[in-house]
Amino acid sequence: MYLRQLLYFGYQQAMSCIFPVAIFLTLALSKLITLPILHRYDLILLICLFIQYLMYRSGLETKDELKVIAVFHLIGLGLEIYKVNIGSWSYPEQAWTKIFGVPLYSGFMYASVASYMCQAWRRLHLQLHGWPAAMWTVSLSALIYLNFFTNHYIYDMRWILMALLVVLFFRTYVHYSLEGSTYKMPLVLSFVLIGFFIWIAENIATFFGAWQYPNQREAWTVVHVSKISSWFLLVVISFIIVAQLKHVKNGLNRAKERDILSVQESKEEEM
Repeated sequence: MYLRQLLYFGYQQAMSCIFPVAIFLTLALSKLITLPILHRYDLILLICLFIQYLMYRSGLETKDELKVIAVFHLIGLGLEIYKVNIGSWSYPEQAWTKIFGVPLYSGFMYASVASYMCQAWRRLHLQLHGWPAAMWTVSLSALIYLNFFTNHYIYDMRWILMALLVVLFFRTYVHYSLEGSTYKMPLVLSFVLIGFFIWIAENIATFFGAWQYPNQREAWTVVHVSKISSWFLLVVISFIIVAQLKHVKNGLNRAKERDILSVQESKEEEM
């Protein structure tokens, strides 16, 4: 039974990772293929757009999920423009589709994280228990995002923010279902695990030249393990946004159901 559920969990996780895996395959293949009329970064962007189109048209992603992914694309692109222009990392290859030194395809790497979260949420029937009030979660998310911009000029508050989120989400658990059986995991632990696997993915991405850190200019080296904390915090932002959007949608759906029931009751009374 447990082996079957483990395999089922692995299958659902793999299906949730279709978008990220497709991007990694694109990075690898574009490293081997050279087109005389198209720069590599431009080719990656076209393929990413095509993958996104296929995901939506095939039903693997819903319209609401596509909207969430678009939001993450913009958030990620804004962060990339800032980080590249202060020298945190770079995109050394040429491209027509670059804005302030950042190729547009870079936003899809952030969007792929959102795609994974939305897919996993739907496929594993995720439910949150002990979720804090929106005032606290949204404020923490905003502070984390702001710290990515200010940490080069003032004190880096990442460890303070990590301590705050442990306190905030100490009682929060995520429940997920596997073939009728329900399991739970501390939400903070899930943040750590996702951040760790994104760090592994980052090493693969930099190996294929998706972007380049200053210490990788001469030769590729493993991304410093401290980057796990950055991805951990980025995962928190991603999760909070997805959770809040789903909370708002559920609230609207419940309001719509109440309106329908109210109309039906009114008609019954008239009859």
